[in-house]
Amino acid sequence: MFGVPLHLNGSMVLLAVLIAVLYGEFARRQLDLPQLSGYLIGFGFVVSLLGSVLLHELGHALTARRYGIGVRGITLELLGGYTEMDRDAPSPRVDLMVSLAGPAVSAVLGVLAVAATLALPEGTVAHQLAFQLAVSNVIVALFNSLPGLPLDGGRALRAAVWGLTRDRHLGTEVAGWAGRVVAVGTAALVLVLTVERRLAPLALPLMLLVAVTLWRGAGQSIRAARVSRRFPLIDLARLARPVWSVATGTPLAEAQRRRAESGQPDAALLVTDSTGRPVALVDPAAADAVPLERRPWLAVDAVARSLGTLPTLSVGWDGERVMEAVQTYPGAQYVVTSGEDVVGILHIADLAQLLEPNRKMTP
Repeated sequence: MFGVPLHLNGSMVLLAVLIAVLYGEFARRQLDLPQLSGYLIGFGFVVSLLGSVLLHELGHALTARRYGIGVRGITLELLGGYTEMDRDAPSPRVDLMVSLAGPAVSAVLGVLAVAATLALPEGTVAHQLAFQLAVSNVIVALFNSLPGLPLDGGRALRAAVWGLTRDRHLGTEVAGWAGRVVAVGTAALVLVLTVERRLAPLALPLMLLVAVTLWRGAGQSIRAARVSRRFPLIDLARLARPVWSVATGTPLAEAQRRRAESGQPDAALLVTDSTGRPVALVDPAAADAVPLERRPWLAVDAVARSLGTLPTLSVGWDGERVMEAVQTYPGAQYVVTSGEDVVGILHIADLAQLLEPNRKMTP
């Protein structure tokens, strides 16, 4: 839509069934309709809700594009939707504008739907449909405006703290902790409403799932802030493991023996052709899987990957650019180059250890 890819997650089916049943029963009692008609109106509410979420996300997407930020796509799923952008906002002001665009769209739609609800005669299907649109948009606008990540209000809070302190990472961390408060408050409110019988029991699991999702999203934001603070520490010249070149056809055991004698046991084995040009990299996992008795008879080429299949990083790149490349091209190993020369191999585990030194790594 408007040049923005739209992805529909299969989990929406669960949302559609749950809301159609819950709201369909409510509408049937309010309008004294047959059960099938009530469920049809419930399905109309689902369509209204998803349409509201889509317009909300389009507000984010089109505003981001207005400020030169690329949009990879919009995804609609069980708990709403999200817009994926190809980079962060360049300034607090742009971050604030993009964050508030979605709730602003929902608020405008909600006001228009409320006006239509008041103007239409009660007890009619038209009145009920207008009421559906009003409820869905007002809920989306208000809930997303709560000041905690990953909600839009949390992004606005991040932008405000960023603007005041000139520290984006601090803004993200503050908004992340606020998001955890919002998650706990949501869970507490849902439980109270359920105990007081103001919330249908069938809605309890969905609302608790919302609270859990908020908690996890807030935690991911806090973690991301702490990790991004360490981006300036990324120095590929120091972080990349050295390479030890061996000619194509060299037995694996001989290549490993030469590397050990060189005093660089952690060096990556780089396979070169007859002209000395690097062409492949020995895969450590594949090499370790070869039994010891077979290694003298197996050439390094059998456990190597062509350099053309591995992503490349330039040794002079700063941390931000390295992370952008790693996120764009996920992998376990990256070839580090200086001009046309291969100067090292970056293992993603080494990068992860640098960014999160206190996190236990899985062997």
